[in-house]
Amino acid sequence: NMIAMLATAVVTIAETMYVGQLGTAPLAGMALVFPVVMLQHMLSAGGIGGGISATISRAMGAQDTARAQALAWHGCVLCLSFGVLFTVLLTLGIGAFLNMLGGQADAVESAVHYAYVAFGGCTGIWLTNGFASVLRATGDMRTPSATLMVIAVVQVLLSGALGLGWGPFPRLGMAGVASGLALAYAGGAVFLGWRLTRAQAPLRLAPQTKLAWPYFQAILKIGGLGSLSSIQNVLYVLIVTRLVAGFGTEALAGYGIGSRLEFLLVPITFAIGVSAAPLVGMALGAGLVARARRVAWTGAALAVLILAPIGFTVALWPNLWSGLFTDDTVTLGVAAAYFQWVGPVYIFFGAGLALYFAALGAGKLVGPVLVATLRLCIVAVGGWWLLRYGADASDMFALIGVAMVVYGVCTAWSVWRTPWQ
Repeated sequence: NMIAMLATAVVTIAETMYVGQLGTAPLAGMALVFPVVMLQHMLSAGGIGGGISATISRAMGAQDTARAQALAWHGCVLCLSFGVLFTVLLTLGIGAFLNMLGGQADAVESAVHYAYVAFGGCTGIWLTNGFASVLRATGDMRTPSATLMVIAVVQVLLSGALGLGWGPFPRLGMAGVASGLALAYAGGAVFLGWRLTRAQAPLRLAPQTKLAWPYFQAILKIGGLGSLSSIQNVLYVLIVTRLVAGFGTEALAGYGIGSRLEFLLVPITFAIGVSAAPLVGMALGAGLVARARRVAWTGAALAVLILAPIGFTVALWPNLWSGLFTDDTVTLGVAAAYFQWVGPVYIFFGAGLALYFAALGAGKLVGPVLVATLRLCIVAVGGWWLLRYGADASDMFALIGVAMVVYGVCTAWSVWRTPWQ
């Protein structure tokens, strides 16, 4: 999982570099639309996908194969339905939504070109992550990880070729960069779906299974809360983006570079989380509560060990990251201010996110969701107050750092205090 998510991280770097070559306005436009793109991944993999993984793994731990098979089919139906729904909603309303974020006209125009293509293909993202969640719940980490690595390579190549016009390919700009995303995930969905219909599959999809509300309810009971947390996380980023947009295109571009590293760290922690969730679910399904607890705290410790050197490195030498995307001094200055405040506290964010996934596997998400709500309120209310009294972008970044610390500490306290049955 870690190797696969690092490949996904390379996609994030490459995509930003491609967009940076298109100009400052496209880079600012990417900062506007990127949180919505990440929301699709969070909902399909960490929200509904997490509900699929948690319920199936618990059934597998209890050795109830029939229930696990029924949950797998119902989970895939849910992912297909949500993929179609978001394709319709986002392609119809993305222009008005981006204007609400306060981006300047040239940035919004660039974002819309990207969004129409990317969201037109978001069903592929939903199905890929849904199928991957089924496989992970059975203990098969290798197949989804290998598939995500191939998707990452294909996306990097297609986005560069179609976005920048490599070789014989036309230069399609932002639409071309988005085409790499849509086509790569469509291929991944077809492959993983085929794997789950084979006779050798660890848990074979059974389309003949009669759809029943209790199975949907079991997945949505966990996945619904998980999705709420994902929405809160992205809403938090959108609020900050809206506030930073008031400082101009260069400031928004600088924040986009800085916040993109934060989104880069999410897949790394996600790799730990999607391993912890089925381990916790299987342990609890077998009645091994102490083992489930050890999985949770081990995952949090691992996240801290991985994120600590990354956070402190960009805090001390911010241009190691920012210089990959731009040489504009104003933009680099904004990105440096972001990293100086936020980089040292990435460890709190990582630990909190890893514990969130462990709680998802246990089906005990109320505490972590309330903590995400608290983080959102700190940023929204505090940001409004700072803006009202003439604060600058650095003050906003300091507030983001405080919110990360609160998120990590309070999530840990919630998991420690909540009994797992």
